[in-house]
Amino acid sequence: MERSSSHPRLPLFGGIAITLFVVDQITKLMAVDRLAPVYVPREVFGDAVRFTLVYNPGAAFGLHFGTYSREIFTALTLGALVLLYRLYRESQARDLARVIAIALVTGGALGNLLDRLRSVRGVVDFVDIGIGTSRWPTFNVADMGISCGAILLAVVLWREDTRSAAERNATAAVTAEPTPTNGTSTPADAPLQH
Repeated sequence: MERSSSHPRLPLFGGIAITLFVVDQITKLMAVDRLAPVYVPREVFGDAVRFTLVYNPGAAFGLHFGTYSREIFTALTLGALVLLYRLYRESQARDLARVIAIALVTGGALGNLLDRLRSVRGVVDFVDIGIGTSRWPTFNVADMGISCGAILLAVVLWREDTRSAAERNATAAVTAEPTPTNGTSTPADAPLQH
């Protein structure tokens, strides 16, 4: 697989990642400005969709590692970004879905990483979905990008793995030499004994 210094899908990747990052940051600034104080829900579509400002020092869905959550999740995010960069560099021009998925996860990860670096309070979350007291953990635009991108990337990688396995099996079947039925090993071009 050939790799050049400039990936053919760079404009698409950059456009998606940067757009997601910018939209995420703008919506978070608006949430901080207009939804304070924290934990006060504001109905958008009745009780089902609300905006509620919260700061999440952990990760998505309330995952938390105590006092060092900020440092741990910052390190994990940086590691994930390195992995995403490698996946992107290994992508070929035809890998449209893979590039879109990586761009979504990258843009979202950068958005939440900036929040962690900017404030010890954590990531700004504000989208609050549920019914009554049964609610999904509050999230943001970056989380939406990460979730959609991660699901798409999992499907893409699974399909690539399935396709590679099928190609390996087909190649193995073509190159395998048939064995004689009597259990002895004879070269294919050996003369027959009468």
